[in-house]
Amino acid sequence: MENHQLAQRVRAFRKLKGYTQQELAKVLGVSVAVLGSLERGTRKPDARLMMNIANTLGISYEELMDTES
Repeated sequence: MENHQLAQRVRAFRKLKGYTQQELAKVLGVSVAVLGSLERGTRKPDARLMMNIANTLGISYEELMDTES
């Protein structure tokens, strides 16, 4: 998946689940700058961070990464 599409999915799921960037970053143990760059598509995420995001948001890794389609 292209970084831009993934960035949009991370942002959309974060908002859908009611998290601010600050709240989600704190739960994940990353800086707001890291999360923000992920959501802008300027940072390539690693699989472990994406798994943590999915788990925190209560969705599957596959759903976040859009591998089910």
